[in-house]
Amino acid sequence: MQPLSPTYRQEFLVPDAHGAKLNDRVVMKFVRWENPRLAPEGEVTDVIGPADDPSLDTLSVMKQYELPEEFPPKVIAEAERVGVIPETPAKTARGAKSPLDGRLDLRRKFIFTCDPETARDYDDALSLEMDKSGNRVLGVHIADVSHFVTPGSALDREAYKRSTSVYLVDKVVPMLPEQLSNGVCSLVPNEDRYAFSAFLTFDAKGNCIARSFAKSVIRSKARFTYEQVMTELKGEKIRGLKPVERRTILAIHELAQQLRKNRFADGALDMEVPEAEIKIDEKGMMTGIEVRPYDESHQMIEECMVAANEAVAKELWTRGVKILARLHESPDPDKLEELRGNLAKLGISCGDLSYQKNLAKFLKKIKGSPLEGVLSVMVLRSMKRALYSAKEIGHFGLAKKFYAHFTSPIRRYPDLVLHRQLASWIAGKGGRLDLGWLNAAALHCSEREQVADDAERSLDEIKKYRYLQQILEERKGTSFEAVISKCTRYGVFVDLPDLAVGGMVHVSNLSDAYLRWNDFDETLEGGGKTWSVGQRLRVCVEKVDFDRRLVDFVPASSRGGALLKRGGFRTVKQEGRNEKKNAVGRARGHGRGSRR
Repeated sequence: MQPLSPTYRQEFLVPDAHGAKLNDRVVMKFVRWENPRLAPEGEVTDVIGPADDPSLDTLSVMKQYELPEEFPPKVIAEAERVGVIPETPAKTARGAKSPLDGRLDLRRKFIFTCDPETARDYDDALSLEMDKSGNRVLGVHIADVSHFVTPGSALDREAYKRSTSVYLVDKVVPMLPEQLSNGVCSLVPNEDRYAFSAFLTFDAKGNCIARSFAKSVIRSKARFTYEQVMTELKGEKIRGLKPVERRTILAIHELAQQLRKNRFADGALDMEVPEAEIKIDEKGMMTGIEVRPYDESHQMIEECMVAANEAVAKELWTRGVKILARLHESPDPDKLEELRGNLAKLGISCGDLSYQKNLAKFLKKIKGSPLEGVLSVMVLRSMKRALYSAKEIGHFGLAKKFYAHFTSPIRRYPDLVLHRQLASWIAGKGGRLDLGWLNAAALHCSEREQVADDAERSLDEIKKYRYLQQILEERKGTSFEAVISKCTRYGVFVDLPDLAVGGMVHVSNLSDAYLRWNDFDETLEGGGKTWSVGQRLRVCVEKVDFDRRLVDFVPASSRGGALLKRGGFRTVKQEGRNEKKNAVGRARGHGRGSRR
């Protein structure tokens, strides 16, 4: 029996299949391994079904990573009981407090949400007004999940256990039951909703000069998609939008671009890339990938969320309240030196990367070049992983001294904890939690986030390799544009930007001529051609090893295709070696729904 994950190379001996057939996927429990020279012994505990059935891929991954399939009945019952907002007064004086829980009544203000077209839950909304001094006051209104999920409740225990929602290709494993996540906590239009509002005052230069927070009641006036907002930002008008509402959107966009510019001036790393969404059919088979651009509409929401996260973290941490901070440490010097050395092999001079602004400058310089994917991976590998911490604070990638997660309590448990602490603080109750519990929660939430990432990536890989296998079996001769990410003596590794998957072209398939390995600049040369990192070519699938997640490609030129010219990448022959110039590319990063 062979494990689903390719990282496990050891096969298992299972004496009793318990009804499983050949090539079925099963759930197995490790039993014993007495003799290291023999296969370890396992026991089948559940039969999933045929391994070649794509409709079972999601269930297989959920079993593999032990993701919960359903909420316990007690949790559902509690969600149905608490998931109701009491009827609020239809009218209150402008700016007056609602008699309900002493919340600030914001239902008359123009507050809107902006999310992907396919979004089902809306946990953040925006507003913008001017104060008496002419400063802009940005309102970031977040679903008040803490009102419904109280400490120690069944909902709270289950939310802590899950810690995060998991977004698989064709299924969401939510942190909270649908009665809350898609119901009473979702900031749908034209419905009264409880929120936690952050009011951030910005001066003309985009500096946050004041902040305040309040529990509120809001009534979203509109639900926009990114595409709609982008249309508005391009100068085309959204049908039915009032002039004051249009001015609000444009003003928030202007503020967001100012915040973005200031953040990059402070040394933030520009690592955003378009999101790739896998499309599947009714049988669970991948049909293609839709790339969603990371444009100014996304940036508008992202910058507002970053500003709110920073403001809450700063409010609590500077007052001595330990929180579940979002920590992203600076890279290890050895990793940066390794990065610098690898870039030097490509002929790229980047200066001293131990200075954050130099690294940010480098990322800006390489943006949009033919080597973008290659250099993205190289830079990301030098970075540490962001995690949760109760001991340290600060986000290297965002260039923020104070940072925490506050804006997504529907799908992240640390945000829910921060809501509780902020509510306690503004109520004069201190906002402090036991440090030992915070440390344990930080570790647990970081671990669950890693599991979620691994599960999402694993299912993506399965779908992509099935897709490539199908192309190979149908012999369609489909070719893909590829970029060489690494050269070796025995061939070149390539990335397929359109599929976000990689593979190898063996040296025997590159050319009939003898190829010489150039160790100085790590290139292959022969037959009047040179293969080097960053070069583009079209490839066809030659072999797919689904179990080991490996793909072999051949140049499309060997099947009637043609090698692409190296757009934006100049090769200069100098005494038998290539001198690379302008070898630069854009680094990957995070969108709004990511885990910064």
